[in-house]
Amino acid sequence: MSTPDDSTSIWTRPEPGARRPRFTREQLASVALGVADTDGIDAVSMRRVARELGAGTMTLYHYVRTKDDLLALMQDALMAEVVVPADRFPDSWRAALAAIAHSSRDAFIEHPWAMAALEGVRLGPNAIRHFEQSLQALAATDLGWRDKLAITGIVDDYVFGYVMRAGEAGRDLERDVGGAAEIASIDAMLRQHFAPDELTNIRGWAGDDPVAAWRAANEAFTSDERFELGLEALLDGLAVRFDLPR
Repeated sequence: MSTPDDSTSIWTRPEPGARRPRFTREQLASVALGVADTDGIDAVSMRRVARELGAGTMTLYHYVRTKDDLLALMQDALMAEVVVPADRFPDSWRAALAAIAHSSRDAFIEHPWAMAALEGVRLGPNAIRHFEQSLQALAATDLGWRDKLAITGIVDDYVFGYVMRAGEAGRDLERDVGGAAEIASIDAMLRQHFAPDELTNIRGWAGDDPVAAWRAANEAFTSDERFELGLEALLDGLAVRFDLPR
């Protein structure tokens, strides 16, 4: 008797053929995302998702064959959050890329585990829709395909870099980076390892009260303000580099 080919993508296989299946792929993905958001990606398993659905583990295998299938469903559900609703998709290249950048940032900030955990997972329909929207943002320009791909990749790099840094900042809060004790330790290290005529810019900024200076720097911009400033600067630069209307 032949066995199912597990090498095929879940997206090329039909959903269960029962006339009224008990669950949908969307339900499985939603539950799995909830588990990962609450308890981390390592908590996601076929057994855990089945328990959350009130079903037996073997029932789940009627819908997905492997853990990789489940991860593919999770990625597709996350990418559905990235896709900008068609009725809110801007006409101008700049506003469209900004809308995509915001939806991408919001989705991955909401699911901070996803960037590392879903790397290498097979692309699903919503990832393709996201790619199509990225190209649609530049459809009215005179750019060639190479430049369009470069621009969409640059914007993605900025967003993902921001998300990664935001994730690191969240973890650093646990050890009070920027707190008085941490800053005092840094100040002591500077005094021990650097001569008075070195680090003139840092010393000029920090002055006689490095704790107050550090806190002022942290309060200069909110996280959202820093993202907006960086995105606007990036789009300004792309407009100049690729001769696009501002």
